[in-house]
Amino acid sequence: MNKDQIKGATKEFAGNVQRETGKLVGSKTQQAKGLGNQISGEAEKSYGNAKEFIKNANKH
Repeated sequence: MNKDQIKGATKEFAGNVQRETGKLVGSKTQQAKGLGNQISGEAEKSYGNAKEFIKNANKH
């Protein structure tokens, strides 16, 4: 795993927690912020996955 995958997964998880917490307390703002963080984390994790794929492909 590379740092982008780890940072992305962490951000995705934190965004999901924030979104769910927003649902529990009835805050549309927190839900939206959480969703934004979740999507941002998914993108960063995907970028890390692509980097890892390329790194592994170059080994062969």
